[in-house]
Amino acid sequence: MDFLVLGGGGWGTALARLLARKGHRTRLWVRDPELAQEMARERENKRYLPGVELPESLVIFSDLEGIRDFGEALVLAVPSFAMRELARRLAGLLPPAGARAEDRERELALINLAKGLEQGSGKRMSEVIREELGPRPIFTLSGPSHAEEVGRDFPTTVVIAGTDLELGRRLQEALMTERFRVYLSDDLVGVEYGGAVKNIIALAAGISDGLGYGDNAKGALIARGLVEMVRLGVRLGAKKETLFGLSGLGDLVTTCTSQHSRNRAVGYRIGRGERLDAILAGMEMVAEGVYATRVVRELARHLGVEMPITEAVYAILYEGAHPLEKLNELMTREPKMEWGWREANEST
Repeated sequence: MDFLVLGGGGWGTALARLLARKGHRTRLWVRDPELAQEMARERENKRYLPGVELPESLVIFSDLEGIRDFGEALVLAVPSFAMRELARRLAGLLPPAGARAEDRERELALINLAKGLEQGSGKRMSEVIREELGPRPIFTLSGPSHAEEVGRDFPTTVVIAGTDLELGRRLQEALMTERFRVYLSDDLVGVEYGGAVKNIIALAAGISDGLGYGDNAKGALIARGLVEMVRLGVRLGAKKETLFGLSGLGDLVTTCTSQHSRNRAVGYRIGRGERLDAILAGMEMVAEGVYATRVVRELARHLGVEMPITEAVYAILYEGAHPLEKLNELMTREPKMEWGWREANEST
């Protein structure tokens, strides 16, 4: 297949490398012209994925007009806050939606990589893309997949979700390698909400680490964080099985524990006493959980869904609450029955 990856961060670079090495015609659009030139010359993304060699067959460019020869699949590898702007720019460059409907083998697919929600609207990335680009086949690729490991061919398993399962199977086959296994799902809602909520819980896990607490606390945060993910996701139409899968529990565990996790790293620094604005000012990459916390809290409050960890993270990030204060509040809440399957099935 012909792939065009839009976004020269670590994840976009890693996936473009994987596709090119598998033999697909692959091009990578990098917004920064200087970075694009350096990557094309050095065959390495020293800013976002250092130490990973890029194949000569991977074409790297920075002029978005160059996507007019767009291929079969567009991979949107930009943060959630940049998705709508990119989609609007693409709207004038792509053929009208449905233009290839008569040719199933050449129908344009859009694959979202962002694990976040839009600020203000609270919309999922597939909803944002559809609003700007029309009723095209839209998929989200998610799961425990740090770019640092995918770029080095560490064994990784992910899920690609969409409603067009015939096209989804073609993409699944195109993406799979001996070290990159891809499952197919029709639960786009669950995959996207799982990817957003897990980043909030990773912030909490990092704060716990920064405070000097151990595995007991982190295990509890992961387990209770999963409860919050299922409560919200099922209420919004997700399948609970999805949230117990790769894009939910799998990514939750990885993001809460990994040395590569930006969200856990931000939380750790907050737990150590640093200010959020100072942390973000010095970061090259994006910690999606910082933005998802505000959106998810608003959604939960609107729906009447109880999410105490999310509430605590919000208070720490945006209201100046001290992490120890919020920890004490979580630990001293009234005694309750542990969450069970009835709660998941009742969507509460």
